[in-house]
Amino acid sequence: MKATDRRNEILSFIGNSDNPVPAGVLAEKFAVSRQVIVQDVAILRANGYDVTATNRGYVLNVKIQALRVFKCRHSFDEIVDEGLLVIGAGGRIEDIFVNHRVYGRISARLDLHNKTHVEELYRSLVSGASKPLMSVTDGYHYHTVSADNEQVLDGIEELLRQKGYLIEI
Repeated sequence: MKATDRRNEILSFIGNSDNPVPAGVLAEKFAVSRQVIVQDVAILRANGYDVTATNRGYVLNVKIQALRVFKCRHSFDEIVDEGLLVIGAGGRIEDIFVNHRVYGRISARLDLHNKTHVEELYRSLVSGASKPLMSVTDGYHYHTVSADNEQVLDGIEELLRQKGYLIEI
């Protein structure tokens, strides 16, 4: 694996982790020494990535540069697809809200920024303990999505449109 590819993989791995990632774990995953990981992180920092070293490992600090609200509609079974589509395109799903005709706006914070978060949400909903918020409005719902820039949000909007999930406002 080329050094640049490894650095991109390191960014992805740290960015998708819910916890700090120790250099030893990265060294083992990429079959290099701990020192190579330390050097890779230094190069990533020099290239503008905000990687913090904590006593428990590395953390990628992502700054939200752009926000957009998308109105969507899909079935219960498409929740994971929608979430992975947004995250795979570089977005983070901050919340979900619906506009109920009687109760008004009902919202919930989601903070979905990796595949694991999306799958955990779906597992909790499929367990039957709770119903998805969109179920009170026949599948219609809104998501606030954040990304590094407007171009990423434009791409997400187009992907949602192609899948038939986006409701034009």
